[in-house]
Amino acid sequence: MKINYDIKLEEIISSLDYTPKLLLHSCCAPCSSAVIERLTKYFDITIIYYNPNIEPKEEYEKRKNEEIRFIKEFNNINKLDIIDCDYDNDVYHELVKGMENEPEGGSRCHKCYNLRLEYTAKKAKELSFDYFGTTLTVSPYKNSQVLNQIGELLSNKYGVKYLYSDFKKKEGYKRSIIMSKEYGLYRQDYCGCIYSIRNNIEE
Repeated sequence: MKINYDIKLEEIISSLDYTPKLLLHSCCAPCSSAVIERLTKYFDITIIYYNPNIEPKEEYEKRKNEEIRFIKEFNNINKLDIIDCDYDNDVYHELVKGMENEPEGGSRCHKCYNLRLEYTAKKAKELSFDYFGTTLTVSPYKNSQVLNQIGELLSNKYGVKYLYSDFKKKEGYKRSIIMSKEYGLYRQDYCGCIYSIRNNIEE
């Protein structure tokens, strides 16, 4: 049975009696836009930009710079900051070796989710954040059930609370498109890895 992770998010928010520190993994500025807008009233947010799957390097830098620009321009309520990370593209390729021909959205993608979320959880533990989470659930192309299951396992492993979410609910994805237009954000036409580029070409 599918779990409604948007309800779980609302339960967390409604229980807050302080402003927690949230380390929020983001894949790109468009995806983060509506998520930050929704959460800024409740959390001090630090975006962590860890996406070693994105290729080529020029594309990675372009998306990262758009994230930085959006954070500078957005009228946040509580704290909003960003942590830049190493590219680590070789780590990604070693991780998915032998899975190159897996279909988009399958086990290769789940490995990639785990790589990025585990890095976030470790960093959240290291830097004493109250919560960690990800903007990936805003995308209709990402499996929110799998993402939240990974987040829960990592929460138990590292002892940091995970912010459950399904940010595509409440028209979150639609709102991200609107905000992208408002801020003139670059919206990419593929997920990020070379395999998603290949899939776009084949389609």
